Amino acid sequence: MDVVEHAVSGFEEGFNCSQAVFSAWAAELGLDRETALRVATAFGGGMAHRGDTCGAVTGAFMAIGLKHGRLRADDEETRDLAYSLVERFVQEFEGRHGSIVCRELLGHDISTPEGMEQVSQNNLAATRCPGFVRDAAEILNEIL
Repeated sequence: MDVVEHAVSGFEEGFNCSQAVFSAWAAELGLDRETALRVATAFGGGMAHRGDTCGAVTGAFMAIGLKHGRLRADDEETRDLAYSLVERFVQEFEGRHGSIVCRELLGHDISTPEGMEQVSQNNLAATRCPGFVRDAAEILNEIL
């Protein structure tokens, strides 16, 4: 199973978007899957169901940081590389979906009970989110 399918499979198993994307790269980047799943837990649902930045996007950001993050505060070159890869990711994801914001991607504000109800009634997590996970994983695969 390639890393993109691994990410989609993780989401289909019941992990959130951020967990699915970040954990798909964990072993390749030197982090065990269990730790990756724990770290990414709070980022699902646009940051703990706040509807902010999509979890698939934040999972990708964490993977970029894990591979290209700086280890010294004065290493501006490495920081700039990570930032440029994140910007490249965002441009590609927004190009495909128009936004990186969960509530905009789903068309409902999941930080409210009413918004969560609409997402649930319309089965949006099962119909839209796998595509966001797949696209984030594909873009990340190109970048990494």
